[in-house]
Amino acid sequence: MLPENDANYSARWKAIKSKFTRLVIKEGVLLKKNKKGEYNLWQRRFWEHQIRDDLDLQRHVDYIHFNPVKHGYVAQVIDWKYSSFHNYANKKYLKKDWCGLANGDAGEFGE
Repeated sequence: MLPENDANYSARWKAIKSKFTRLVIKEGVLLKKNKKGEYNLWQRRFWEHQIRDDLDLQRHVDYIHFNPVKHGYVAQVIDWKYSSFHNYANKKYLKKDWCGLANGDAGEFGE
């Protein structure tokens, strides 16, 4: 649900990305800047997507959880301490070893 009188999707995502990036850096995660002076933590493009059903939500959450492995930040999903995956595992929605190791058969979570 949108905040009242706020339809500026781009501005909201810019604020979310900026705050999250500052918090990650404060925690000591080393982030590199690209040639444009931007941190490589975020992709430049985005698109709006309304979740259609439970399966669509599951696929998007899986994609988000797997991204740190996909991009080489960690070997296992559970190793990325900033992930909502930990809440899912603690509530037993997912197993703690969900998705295995980066060099194993981790499935396909493409963009």
